Amino acid sequence: MRTIGIIGAMDEEVKLLKDSMDGVEVRNIASMDFYKGHFKGKSVVIVRSGIGKVNAAICTQILVDNYGIDAVINTGVAGSLRNEINIGDIVLSTDALQHDMDATGFGYEMGVIPRMESSIFEADKEMIEKASMICAREIPEVGVYKGRVVSGDQFVSHMDKKEWLVQTFKGYCTEMEGAAIAQTAYLNNIPFLIIRAISDKADQSAEMTYSEFEHMAINNTVKLLNGLVPEL
Repeated sequence: MRTIGIIGAMDEEVKLLKDSMDGVEVRNIASMDFYKGHFKGKSVVIVRSGIGKVNAAICTQILVDNYGIDAVINTGVAGSLRNEINIGDIVLSTDALQHDMDATGFGYEMGVIPRMESSIFEADKEMIEKASMICAREIPEVGVYKGRVVSGDQFVSHMDKKEWLVQTFKGYCTEMEGAAIAQTAYLNNIPFLIIRAISDKADQSAEMTYSEFEHMAINNTVKLLNGLVPEL
């Protein structure tokens, strides 16, 4: 891969990565700072998209149009949707969908995007396997899961919503950007991978545990990317 785009929603999710870059050129587009340079010997563009699906999609399209990226990685934190996936663990996306896409009034199922060939966007299998291998090597103490990422413009912190996401979509974790990045990558025919470290359980404890464990979760994604990017 010639140039890899790396997107995080928040400054905390990309700061450590940016601090490790060489030969950095910064350009501001659509109120986002794009850091182009080298990371672990690879040409990369690292950017904070901002929170939510619209920000994430705009950011991804800018990476495609202005930087000609060959692949995109979305890194960050998420809420666990499964009892066995604990805080600090890693979820690697097998695919992603938007749980708040609702065209049921027109006869579509929840999550289905009208007039799209697919509403479930599959991550790159080679990137998944490499990331899984790096996790085993770099952070062996952390549980690693391959599964569906479900995204929506809401922070999930209620058990009934969590249970609905599991029953309806079979999700492994929930967050607010990944599926928008996945859809944009799909439309531009470029491979993607969503990497999520678990910061909370997406239930009534989410607000408390998120602030407590966010830093630990982000450190796990940084360790993974430090090992993964040179392999791509």
